[in-house]
Parts: sequence; C-alpha cells; structure tokens
Amino acid sequence: MLGLDPRQLSQDAVVIGGGFYGAAIAAYLVKQRGFKRILLIEREQTLLARASYNNQARVHNGYHYPRSFTTAYRSRVNLPKFVRDWPQAVKQDFIKLYAIARRNSKVTAKQFERFCRDIGASIQPADSALHALFEPRLIEGVFLVEEYAFDTTRLAKWAEHELKASGVQVRYQTQVTSISRGAEAPLQIIVDPKHGDQELITCRYVFNCTYSGLNQFKGDFPGVRTALKQEITEMALMQMPASLKDLGITVMDGPFFSMMPFPARGLHTLSHVRYTPHLHWSDQRGIDPYKRLNHYGQHTRVDRIVRDVGRYIPAILEAKYIDSLFEVKTVLTKNEVDDGRPILFERHGELPGCYSILGGKIDNIYDVLEILDAENISCMGV
Repeated sequence: MLGLDPRQLSQDAVVIGGGFYGAAIAAYLVKQRGFKRILLIEREQTLLARASYNNQARVHNGYHYPRSFTTAYRSRVNLPKFVRDWPQAVKQDFIKLYAIARRNSKVTAKQFERFCRDIGASIQPADSALHALFEPRLIEGVFLVEEYAFDTTRLAKWAEHELKASGVQVRYQTQVTSISRGAEAPLQIIVDPKHGDQELITCRYVFNCTYSGLNQFKGDFPGVRTALKQEITEMALMQMPASLKDLGITVMDGPFFSMMPFPARGLHTLSHVRYTPHLHWSDQRGIDPYKRLNHYGQHTRVDRIVRDVGRYIPAILEAKYIDSLFEVKTVLTKNEVDDGRPILFERHGELPGCYSILGGKIDNIYDVLEILDAENISCMGV
C-alpha cells in the first residue's frame, strides 16, 4: 500500500497520540484554526489510556512547586480555566491538606506560607481534628488548601464526543513509524496499523503528542533537542479508611509522599518520592519506553510506601491495597533540580510543519494552546 498516490490520503494535519493533549490540540485545530481534515492516530484501543490515565489525577494549583515559581504561577493561572472548561471531570468535594515535614524538607512551614501568598494561592492552618491525623514529632505544620482531582474516564468521554463532533478521524491500535519530508506534500508519515498494511499519509502539519514516545520515529525526524528522562513509575491504588476517605494529603518538600482521590476508580493513589520511581534512563531513539515497561517485572513497592507513610499518618496502616498503575513518566532533565514542570514545545526546522509537544501536568494544556495561538499555522495550501 506504500505505492498509493499520496494525494488520495492527504490531511491538513496529523496528530500522533490520543492522550488528553493530542485530543485537545486536534479539537483546537478545528475550532480555532478552521482545519477540515485532521487525523488522530493512537496506538491503544481507546483515548486517554496511557499517561493521561495512569497518574495522580491532580489538577495542580501551584502548591506543589515551591522551588519553581514559574510552574507554580502557571498552575494558579490555569486551574480556574480547567475547572471552567471541564467541570464534569473535576472532583472538588474533598479536603486537601499540605503538611510540612520537620526534617529533610526543602521548605519550612513559614516559607511555604509565604510562597503561597506570593502566588496568590489560598492557604490556612488546618483545625485540630485534621492536625491530629499526623505525628506531631515529624510534621511541623498542616495547611488547608484548594486543590482538585480529575476523572480521566470523563475526560475520555469528552474527547470521544468532541473529536466526533469536530469531524476528526481517529485511528486506534495504529503507530506512526516514520516522519519525512515529501515531494507531493510538505510531510509524509508511515503508519502501521496493528491489523492491516502500512500506509503512506501526506499532510501539511504533524503534531507529535506521544509523551514518552516523542523520539521513536524513523525517516527525517531529528528527535527533540531537549534532553528527556524516562522513569517507570508505580501509583498504588488504595481503599482508604473512613478517617482518610474524604482527604487528599501531600507532605512537603523532599523524600515524602502524596495521597490523592482517584475518581476514575473511586479509590486513592498513594505515591512516594523515594519508592514511586522504579527505573530510569536517558531517553534516546531506539529504546522504546513502552517495550521497556512491558518487559519490566512491575513488582509493587506498596509495603515500603505504606510503612514510611504510616510514620507520619498512622491511619494509613488501615488502608487496603487494591492494585497499582505502572507507567512511563517523562520529564525534562533540566528540571530535575527544581522539580518544575514546564511544557516542551519544539518546532523541527528540518521538517517544517512538524511539532513535538509534551506537558508534565494536565493544566499545562493552556500553555500549549497559547503558543499555538502565536504560531503561523494555516490549513490553506495542502
């Protein structure tokens, strides 16, 4: 099928990756840029099935990033927009606490309060009943904040409806193997369906939203310039005891932990800075992160997580472990020191019209859309 006249398969744009970013960008191109022919390609059987689902499900409001003011501030700006645009997917009916450890924390309680005031984030001391959940010898301060969770299954339903209504063609269980410059059209991609023959597709634009797979293309694709780190991570899913069921808790700022409601399953995620990352490596072409994940043993570390968390919050010892979400997490190497989560947005000069995009948090989507607003992107001329 590679010999097919490429004009018969031409698209205005191809979006690679059916996670939240890929779906939102495809919808944006239709609604805001007037694109008519958009193809979204997803390697899984459904949308939002990988990193968009297998994560902490937190809609950040800045608190998590006292060492990265820019990331914190952008979260403060973006959270209200996310709540406005996807209210059906946002869970707000729980109490969110941030606690500061007495030892090994990179911020003190006073510093954390001042940081929250600087970014305009709501914060107040927690009451005595909430304080009583914590071991006072290990926790310096406990604060009541405003932070939410999201339900990925509801976001996936939105994506399915939005793409269908926008006329975006979606191909599931299909991978893009190559991106190259073409003679008949600016860009040519080769797609490899799980069930079927390879195809050549021509288009004016390619939006590479494959998250951990950003660099896994042949052809003329140069790879991203920004250094990336891949991690195999574990999110333990827990059934919390009554005393913790309606809470989200994050202990800052160092080798500590978070527990957040996970609306898609009616459970909580439990993650730990020390034990959640299982394996890491520098990203490079030829090392497929998803194959590495599939071959990894995926043995849970939940016993170690619960044992350490139990020193700070004794009630966690009553929680019931259900299972774990294992996934590849991709971060920008340059932000390992400050824990910042800026977006990656790269234009590939060797392939005009080809962009690679990665966001570390779901609310970063607005940062991407702002950049796209400024880009000279047009559906004319395909």
